[in-house]
Amino acid sequence: MTYKKWFDAHGEKHQKIMKKLTGLSDEEVIAYFRFENMAEKETDFCPLYAERKQCHEMENLNCYLCACPFFRFDDQGLYHKENRTYYSTCSINAKEGKAFVSDHAVHQDCSSCLLPHRESFIKKVFERNWFEMMKKCIPSDAQYPSTTK
Repeated sequence: MTYKKWFDAHGEKHQKIMKKLTGLSDEEVIAYFRFENMAEKETDFCPLYAERKQCHEMENLNCYLCACPFFRFDDQGLYHKENRTYYSTCSINAKEGKAFVSDHAVHQDCSSCLLPHRESFIKKVFERNWFEMMKKCIPSDAQYPSTTK
């Protein structure tokens, strides 16, 4: 699956849940996305929910930002350097971030970064429209699904 396909599909799932939560306050929406609640009520949101397995071992894991607004990607490549195509990167160079490097490609590895799963961070960047919150992740000329459905 490409980055863009995942991004679009995940954003659509996020929108579907948000439609159900229109009457809740921002605090209540963020609380709804806590791992325990999501694994029980939104089983299709993440494949790990079926196993009750967290993507990161941490207390108070919140799934509102399954992806990070600092992640940058382009399936065609962001740039080329030293005979490698960089397909994804972290725009803030988070110290927990790593890179998966192969002979011809580099992909950002965010698996050690917990930032987007902390409620304190989510509150700082929170928007009810996931696509709007995540729009800097994709190149400005890329299209993402309509958020007016």
